[in-house]
Amino acid sequence: MRSMYIPVTVCVRAQGTCGSSTGVRKRGLDGQVRSFEEIPHTGRSGWVNLVKFWREDRFRQLHKHMERTFNALGPIYREHVGTHSSVNIMLPSDIAELFRSEGLHPRRMTLQPWATHRETRQLSKGVFLKNGEEWRADRLLLNKEVMMSAPVKRFLPLLDEVAMDFCQMLRARVEREGRGEEGKRSLTMDPSPDLFRFALEGLRSSSHTSCHVIYGERIGLFSSSPSMESQKFIWAVERMLATTPPLLYLPPRLLLRIGAPLWTQHASAWDHICSHAEARIQKGCQRLSSSQAQGSEAGTAGGQYTGVLGQLMEKGQLSLDLIKANITELMAGGVDTTAVPLQFALFELGRNPEVQERVRQQVRMSWAQAGRDPQKALQGAPLLKGLIKEILRLYPVGTTVQRYPIKDIVLQNYHVPAGTMVQACLYPLGRSAEVFEDPLRFDPGRWGSSREEGQRGEGPGGFRSLAFGFGARQCVGRRIAENEMQLLLMHILLSFHLSVSSSEDIKTTCTLILQPETPPRITFRKL
Repeated sequence: MRSMYIPVTVCVRAQGTCGSSTGVRKRGLDGQVRSFEEIPHTGRSGWVNLVKFWREDRFRQLHKHMERTFNALGPIYREHVGTHSSVNIMLPSDIAELFRSEGLHPRRMTLQPWATHRETRQLSKGVFLKNGEEWRADRLLLNKEVMMSAPVKRFLPLLDEVAMDFCQMLRARVEREGRGEEGKRSLTMDPSPDLFRFALEGLRSSSHTSCHVIYGERIGLFSSSPSMESQKFIWAVERMLATTPPLLYLPPRLLLRIGAPLWTQHASAWDHICSHAEARIQKGCQRLSSSQAQGSEAGTAGGQYTGVLGQLMEKGQLSLDLIKANITELMAGGVDTTAVPLQFALFELGRNPEVQERVRQQVRMSWAQAGRDPQKALQGAPLLKGLIKEILRLYPVGTTVQRYPIKDIVLQNYHVPAGTMVQACLYPLGRSAEVFEDPLRFDPGRWGSSREEGQRGEGPGGFRSLAFGFGARQCVGRRIAENEMQLLLMHILLSFHLSVSSSEDIKTTCTLILQPETPPRITFRKL
C-alpha cells in the first residue's frame, strides 16, 4: 500500500499562526481577514506554469499535483496555468461555504473546447455547457426524466436486463475460455473493453446500458461480434477526453485558426460523437413515429418504456435541437464515467476478499427476498451504494467540482471575491486523514451511518462525497450511473468470485477523468 497521505498545513510568515488540527487557519496576528493576493500560490505567471505542466507531464498527473501542492501550501492555494485561474480547496467546511454562495444559477467551469466545437459547427448546447436561466429551464425539464423517482423506477428494469445479459455473456466466456473443471472454471482477463460496451448498451437500450435508457432499445453490444460503429464511438469518446485537458489552458479559437493538430483531433472526435448520436436519435424518432401511428399510448411503445428520448419528444417541451444536444451530452458523458469506476471496483473487490464476501452475503439475501425486483434488491443491499461511494472517494472520475460564488466569501480566513473560480479537489479530499479515518482503507461500510452527502450544515457526512457534484448542478446522469454500476456489481457478485494477482496499488492517470494507466486484470471464478 502507498504511504498514508496526511495534509500538512504550512504557515507562511506574514500570514499569522497556523490553524487547528482540522487544517483551518486562524486569523492573522492583527485579527484581520487576509487579502486574496496573500493566498499561497504556485507561481504568478500562467504561461511559465503552463510550460512546467507540459514539461513535467502534470496534465496526466493533475490529481497527484494537487495532492502534493496541498501538502506543501496547506488547505487552500491559487493556481494560474495558461488562461486558466482558480482557487483550490479540499476541506469539507470550505466546500460547504462555497456551495452556500452558488446562487440560483450555479456556474461551473465551462469546457471551452466543447463550447467552441458547438459554436463553430452551429450546434445547440445541452445543459452541461449552459448557464443562467436558459440552463435552469432546460435542466428542470431533464430532471423530470432522469432524476426523479418515477423515471428511475421505469428504467431500472432496463438496466437490470443489460446487467444480467453482461453476466450471461461473461459466464459463457469463462466456460469457453477458462481453466478448471466444468462448472467451476476461472478466467483471468482485462474486463475493460466489455465494461465500456456495457456502459454504452445501458444508455442506448439496444445493448448498451446507457443507450437502453436513453433510446428505449438495445443495440446488441454483447453479441459475439459487436458492431464496429459502437467501437468507433467508444474510441471517439476516449480521444475527446484525452485532448480536452491541454485545450483548457489555451484559446481554442486561436488553435482553430492556425489548424493546430490537437484542436483538429478534438473536433474530429466530437464530430464522430455527434454524428453517431444523430443517427441513433433519427432511428429513435422513426421508431416512435411508427409506434404512434399504430395507436400506442403516450410515452410507451406496446406498454414498454421508450427511454429518455421518447419521453422528451412525447412531452414536446424541448425543441428537437435541444433534445439532440442533451442526448449527445448524456451519451458522451455516460460511457467512460461508468466503465472506469467499474474497473476500479472489480480491482478493489478482488484485492479485498473479506469486503467482497461481506457485500456478496448482503446481496444474496436481498436478491432472494426481492423476488427479482431490482429496486427492492438495491434497497436491501446498502453496501452496494457504499461500495460505489467508496470507489469514487478513492478514484473520483472527475478530479474537481467548480463553482463561481455570487458574493464575496472567506475561505481559510482569506478573502475570495465574487466571480472567482473555486475548485473543490476531490482526490486529495478523499485521501485526507483529516476528513476520513484510515483513508487508504477500502471500506464501503464507512458510509452506512454517516449523513447523506451534500446536506448543508455541519456534520461528519457533509460534503465528503461529491463525485457526482452537488445540488441543482450535480451530474444529470447521476441516477442512471449509480443504479447501472450497482446492478452490474450485484449480478457479478452473485455469479463470480473475484481475485487479482497483485495487491499493489493501481497507477492512475488523468485525461479529463481519472483512470488506470493500465486496466487491471481480474480473475473471474464461477460460483
